[in-house]
Amino acid sequence: MLYEADAHEPLIERGWDAAWVRDAIAAVAADAGDAYDPATLWPAHEWDGWSAALPLKSLYAGAAGVALGLDMLRRRGLAEPAVEPADAALAALAAFRAEPDFLTVGELPEQKQSALLAGESGILLVAFLLTGEEEHAAMLLQRIRENVGNPANELMWGAPGTLVAARIALERTGTDEWREAVEESAAAVRAARDPDGLWTQELYGHTERLLGPAHGLVGNVAALREPGDAAAILTRSAVVEGAHANWPPALGDGKLRLQWCHGAPGIVLHAAGYLDDELLRAGAQLVWDAGPLGDEKGAGICHGTAGNGYALLRAFERTEDEAWLERARAFAVHALAQSARLPSRYSLFTGGIGVALFAADCLEGRAVFPVLEGT
Repeated sequence: MLYEADAHEPLIERGWDAAWVRDAIAAVAADAGDAYDPATLWPAHEWDGWSAALPLKSLYAGAAGVALGLDMLRRRGLAEPAVEPADAALAALAAFRAEPDFLTVGELPEQKQSALLAGESGILLVAFLLTGEEEHAAMLLQRIRENVGNPANELMWGAPGTLVAARIALERTGTDEWREAVEESAAAVRAARDPDGLWTQELYGHTERLLGPAHGLVGNVAALREPGDAAAILTRSAVVEGAHANWPPALGDGKLRLQWCHGAPGIVLHAAGYLDDELLRAGAQLVWDAGPLGDEKGAGICHGTAGNGYALLRAFERTEDEAWLERARAFAVHALAQSARLPSRYSLFTGGIGVALFAADCLEGRAVFPVLEGT
């Protein structure tokens, strides 16, 4: 079996309605504005905050990610948040420095402070983007340089993630200082690549060789922008059944998942530029035929309905077949309704803000996965 069928649910019957989608996006932003408190930031969902110091501050599941998402929606003319995103980003940075919200389970890298999605680098990046203040850029540069050589070798904690941050800062500033930072991080990520084209991840007390975007091959390739042997690796490691394809989280791992962080959705989304065409279509077809993720996984972009929907949107970009856009939009409608039905979750990667950004991309017919592909 290529996926766990009981983790998915049927699509709702509501059709695509751009006006309804815009109203639902605005409602997500309005809810986030109403729930914000300058002292305590946003309430944490039980799953997100079960082993971390509250409030949550990170780019992945905390206030920095919500602030960035609200700013992105505002710049696209889809929301007028009651909270000023820059103020929320600065509050998140101050709160993180007072008490970091790292996981308290599992072994974390020595350079955990510098992580993009779970550490201070991501919060500093958002603070810099939203305020333009040089002090945040200077501290971000320091954190990125400290993260060179991180044995995690993946996007959430390692140098590939801070390479993404360095590229974003270079695009914003165009300075030689940031160009050198990109080159330094890229050289480190390139040097850490194994001879067979994969990377080895040392994280949470385990040593693995992962394939997906959050912790493995396709995420590192997206950061480095050098596919190398990635296409051949993904061809060899694909599990194909008829018109469907999926990928295990790691080489030698027989447990298949179907979500952005592990499995076909993230691989189709981020490897579309070099993935074999038949495999891309087979991976996207599996996402569509499996249907949206159920309530346990939720609606978000990391391991929920919206994240899987991004694969359908990228399939449209790659093939120019309007059927894939219609399918992506069906997932967007479902994800928005699912997010509204479930308890509010204030998080870029696991909550409603990420869902709103996916729906916004479906309005425009383009896939720009937050942070990794655009801010």
